Amino acid sequence: MAEHKHGSMDITEQEKTFEGFVKMTIRTCIVILLVVLFLAIFRV
Repeated sequence: MAEHKHGSMDITEQEKTFEGFVKMTIRTCIVILLVVLFLAIFRV
């Protein structure tokens, strides 16, 4: 097995993917909150 050196791996793609995941999660939560507010206000 090759020796692993901590911090030597390029993780830029993983960071971009995680950032996209966090953004999408926040947007989804906002949309869900807006839908819930709409339903609460107009009692649909």
